[in-house]
Amino acid sequence: MPSSRLEESNTVLAARAAMSNERKGIRALIPFLGPAFVASIAYVDPGNFATNIQSGSEFGYKLLWVVVLANLMAMLIQNLSAKLGIATGKSLPEMIREYCPRWLSYVMWGFSEVAAMGTDLAEFLGATLGLNLLFHIPMVIGMVLTGIATYLILALDRFGFRPLEKFITAFVVLIALCYIVETVMSRPQFGQIVHHSVVPWLGNNDAVLLAVGVIGATVMPHAVYLHSGLTQNRVVPRNDEEKRKIGRFNTREVIIALTLAGFVNLSMMYMSASVFHGTGHTQIADISTAYQTLTPLLGSASAAVFLVSLLASGISSSAVGTMAGQVIMQGFVGFTIPLWIRRVGTMIPPAVIIMLGVNSTQALVISQVILSLVLPIPVIALVYFTRRRDIMGVLVNKPIVTVLAVISTVIIVVLNLGLLYLTFGGSIPGLS
Repeated sequence: MPSSRLEESNTVLAARAAMSNERKGIRALIPFLGPAFVASIAYVDPGNFATNIQSGSEFGYKLLWVVVLANLMAMLIQNLSAKLGIATGKSLPEMIREYCPRWLSYVMWGFSEVAAMGTDLAEFLGATLGLNLLFHIPMVIGMVLTGIATYLILALDRFGFRPLEKFITAFVVLIALCYIVETVMSRPQFGQIVHHSVVPWLGNNDAVLLAVGVIGATVMPHAVYLHSGLTQNRVVPRNDEEKRKIGRFNTREVIIALTLAGFVNLSMMYMSASVFHGTGHTQIADISTAYQTLTPLLGSASAAVFLVSLLASGISSSAVGTMAGQVIMQGFVGFTIPLWIRRVGTMIPPAVIIMLGVNSTQALVISQVILSLVLPIPVIALVYFTRRRDIMGVLVNKPIVTVLAVISTVIIVVLNLGLLYLTFGGSIPGLS
């Protein structure tokens, strides 16, 4: 047996040993670590860089509570997605195809593919921009290198689920380490961080727009689809008791992975608040300007760490976005295309933008608007399926979980509609 397949088999055996109480403590959790870390990359992609940095530079620490709220909702939604895969052995797109009319499944597939391409647009541009700023590689060449790098990462999947999970998890840890370094260098005011993480504030229409943008850039449609696909056949439960135990381990992993992603998002914003807002640079609206401003303020080392985190984010999130595209197509319409064709296909929109010289930040904003239109589809479907006992069995939502999920769904839908309204020139009465 190839070593990678042997490792995958050993992971399943270790998981079963954990469920039978032969492994305890952290050793029991280790075999279940992976899916949530892969999904968590979507929560620290270049779209998050753009919204968090702009929010911190313009409003200081005041919008940190939005990051906390978005992260709590993300934990709940990703946990439901993973639980659906465990309970049914099917991904969310497969469930939609099974329970919805065929025409509706195709319509939802079309919208979801657009969302996947919109997501990849932000991620691909982020990685290409990182190569350009860090190594001075022309954007077109950087685009090709990003495509090759993400394809090589995705090729790990042929060796089983474990190598790819480890590789993506390493990227998550690298990004987090970069922001630990940035925290030390930027010396934020920790009292302000604690206060504004729990005290809501929305002072004007710009703040509302950025707050909605932060949430829109955090809860991602493709991550909701993907997580159910990552857990559906990873460790297959043999009875209801094993379903319960896998579900509990899954919840712990989601909390760990999304807490780490939440820390990264918080640190992006408070670094920007400390370095940019605190020095009067309140109009840092794109990644390039952030890098150029960061260099004289904190030095080249800090700027380089910032770009390393951006590059790691862009490459890994682009790979995960392509994985999600495969889950979406296979689930909704029952067929797949070769990975390299999907990789090339999703490169076309960012390639056009780069070659036409379109402002990358504007492209990121457009991609977030696209995601806002599509996001309600998977979230509403997920809440509908996970509340049904005939589908979920012993993993059906508890009533309080369903209530919280419905509240989160309403918040997400309303805020995303608000994002569209404000993006196209609307304003909220009473706010300047």
